[in-house]
Amino acid sequence: MTLNGWIQIALFCAVVLALVKPLGLYMTRVFTGERTLLSPVLGPVERGLYRIAGLDARQEQSWLGYASAFVAFHVFGFLVLYAVLRLQAALPLNPAEQAGVAPDLAFNTAVSFLTNTNWQNYGGESTLSYLSQMLGLTTQNFLSAASGIAVAIALIRGFSRASARTVGSFYVDLTRCTLYVLLPLCVVYALFLVSQGMPQTLGASVEATTLEGAKQTIAVGPVASQVAIKMLGTNGGGFFNANAAHPFENPTALSNLVQMVSIFALGAALTNVFGRMVGDERQGWAILGAMGVLFVAGVAVTYASEASGSSVLNGLGLTGGNLEGKEVRFGIVASALFAVVTTAASCGAVNAMHDSFTALGGMIPLVNMQLGEIIVGGVGAGLYGMLVFVIVAIFVAGLMVGRTPEYLGKKIEAREVKMAMLAILCLPLMMLGLTALATVLPAGLAGPANAGPHGFSEILYAYTSAAANNGSAFGGLTGNTLFYNTTLALGMLVGRFFVIIPALAIAGSLAAKKTVPASAGTFPTHGGLFVGLLVGVILIVGGLTFFPSLALGPVVEHLAGAAGQTFATGG
Repeated sequence: MTLNGWIQIALFCAVVLALVKPLGLYMTRVFTGERTLLSPVLGPVERGLYRIAGLDARQEQSWLGYASAFVAFHVFGFLVLYAVLRLQAALPLNPAEQAGVAPDLAFNTAVSFLTNTNWQNYGGESTLSYLSQMLGLTTQNFLSAASGIAVAIALIRGFSRASARTVGSFYVDLTRCTLYVLLPLCVVYALFLVSQGMPQTLGASVEATTLEGAKQTIAVGPVASQVAIKMLGTNGGGFFNANAAHPFENPTALSNLVQMVSIFALGAALTNVFGRMVGDERQGWAILGAMGVLFVAGVAVTYASEASGSSVLNGLGLTGGNLEGKEVRFGIVASALFAVVTTAASCGAVNAMHDSFTALGGMIPLVNMQLGEIIVGGVGAGLYGMLVFVIVAIFVAGLMVGRTPEYLGKKIEAREVKMAMLAILCLPLMMLGLTALATVLPAGLAGPANAGPHGFSEILYAYTSAAANNGSAFGGLTGNTLFYNTTLALGMLVGRFFVIIPALAIAGSLAAKKTVPASAGTFPTHGGLFVGLLVGVILIVGGLTFFPSLALGPVVEHLAGAAGQTFATGG
């Protein structure tokens, strides 16, 4: 580790913190329907969209109506995206004449981009047409990100309202988020990326001559427009197979820094939106503080591990850290920081291959996802995931002092705790359950490229990434098979909808409650004690996901032997 490396990490943190308040203020004004700088231009567009859809923007929905609209919208989006992928050979903007995507891969991809996961069992430049990339994937990048933010705003209204029957309108929140937040930022962002050397063209591939005189075909396309929302919306799906390690997706050190900042920007700012909408900004800073503690700890471990290298490399005289699988233009610190950022924020974009990280360096991205993607998390998803843990933490605090748990003047009762635990426990069910299934079935055992514990990690990472809606891959797993396309899609669906629907149920339950005035016995939720309690609860409850997965090796070996399969899990 070097002083230069820590300065880079500190610079990243400082830039993110500097954006929290201005972005938080702007988004608060957007979602409370106040006038913004863009209202004179976008206001008529917004009202026109409502007229076309036959929507009354003043009519709000109950939590059940909000959830029903969310599900219906996503079912429609799935059908459209699936059709585009299957029919791409007959559709325009296909200069490479790509064939239609196979049914199981199209199913997996449609579910993946629908759920903001962006897991990719294919190479973008060798599988998809420009139309599929733009109309299919980029559109869903906007809509899945806006949907996650909309759910977070609905949950915030649950805390901020009293004796209310509604939590907002899903379609209004979705429209405002896309129109006022995501689109303007992405236009500016895409222009910046083009200035850094990122392609943005509908032209066909470029032919080049190498120094040896050979001909090389270089894929290009509308890259910048997709990368902008891929990062800002914490989607992560790459235009190219190498993702953010590809020089056309991440050309410079400056683009690398801006991409990392954009992954965290909206998720971190939503904590400020929460504080403003509940009437106490300190509440938002406390939640961001808990996120920050977990994030800095993860960065420190990953950077230290990668900078120290491994005993094998050091034994060969290859000192100076582990550079395997990393782009030399970024180096160790930027690669380690990117790995923690992208898995803390459920983005899934990678600028280095996690498969080549050291044992501890590869463990932290896995832990980030297994904790439920609440360390900033996906846009919206990180906040509502963290608020679920807040409810559990407040419940635990109430048990310790023998008082009815309260948070922001709302009594936390059995219904809220049950919904919170449902949202939390569905993740280990998918992560560990599907991993166990894949390690005893021949179709699952055919996937890993490595034997032993590393092969097991490839499978565990894949299902963890899917259920956490992250989308990054450990590497080495052949996932484009019927078995993995189907089971990974199942993990993505459960990880998205079985968290969001309980979160909306909590929103509806809290919104209907009366506000209880604070008293001398009310547990303060804006100080260091609360931050410490919240971090502790996250580590303990998240440990129910993480530590069983470490102990799963002997169980898998036993089950594999009983099934007549060989799967060496190692010591």
